[in-house]
Amino acid sequence: KNNRVIVTTKFFIGIDVSKPHFDVALMAVVNHVKQEIETARFDNTASGIKLFEKWLKSRKFTFNGDSLVVMENTGIYHRLLWTFCSNRNLPIHIGNAAHIKWSFGIARGKNDKIDSIRLCNYAFKEADELRATAALDPELMLLKDLVSARTKLLKQKSGISVSVKELGNVNGKEHQKLIEKALKNAIDGIVKSIKNLEDQIKKIINENQDFKQNYKLLMSIPGIGHVTAVYLIGCTGNFVGQPSGKELACYAGVAPFEQTSGISIKGKPKVHRMANKELKRLLHMCALSLIQHNQEFKTYYNRKKAEGKHSMSIINAVRNKIALRIAAVIKNQECYKNNYNIAA
Repeated sequence: KNNRVIVTTKFFIGIDVSKPHFDVALMAVVNHVKQEIETARFDNTASGIKLFEKWLKSRKFTFNGDSLVVMENTGIYHRLLWTFCSNRNLPIHIGNAAHIKWSFGIARGKNDKIDSIRLCNYAFKEADELRATAALDPELMLLKDLVSARTKLLKQKSGISVSVKELGNVNGKEHQKLIEKALKNAIDGIVKSIKNLEDQIKKIINENQDFKQNYKLLMSIPGIGHVTAVYLIGCTGNFVGQPSGKELACYAGVAPFEQTSGISIKGKPKVHRMANKELKRLLHMCALSLIQHNQEFKTYYNRKKAEGKHSMSIINAVRNKIALRIAAVIKNQECYKNNYNIAA
């Protein structure tokens, strides 16, 4: 008889990423038995990634579904590793830093090596629950970078314009003319750069069928304009995983949560401070536009105001409704239909 024992090995990797380097903790689980965790540090560069791959291969690491990599979302510093995992079809979970941190419970001591070991143990314990992050899409990354650059330039332009205006209130005419002339080229340059970025953004949207389709659906929702539609495609990864309206509202920080416990804690429902601030700001602008120019929401706002509701509470409810509509049109892949007049 053939008594050959089949050995199954699974690998779990936790990576703590920073700008100059990344710390790796590798755990092999052989026939459901955890082996000792190994750690290493590599430069967060292309050559560092090659050394990392060599290190993994020397440990008989398997680049398939029997392995799992977990790291925190660092904004841009984890992109090289994300690209590496995507190119090797290696399952990776890029998690929310705060969510992962809370899962550790009361953690004593902190350094990059300790953090990578904690992430490795987290990957092992939560493997069945963690959803693999989609492979890095270079086009989506470019869109996000262009949108981010546009936002920064708009803030710079606004900052210069505001300071010039404030100086105008205290300076004499001749003095002010010199200041305005000196800053005119800077403002004109920023305006030109914003226009170039906008052209690039439109080109990417038009040439990518998936982006174009979701952009069209988003633009059909009252209150949502070009800037918000493009930002939504970027920040949600073109709605990868199809977030629900509630999930989208939570992400934007516009979903109120109850603040009660027993008989002692009786707070009002509040929105959480942890949110995508830029998305929250854009939804706020959408909500204000609807309240002013859309009959349905104008009526809704006035009715709630008459009931004694606070203005910000009503605006937040409108932001919430927009989030629900966004999720609905993306899920159904149908343009928004306004049933307000039909119901009336």
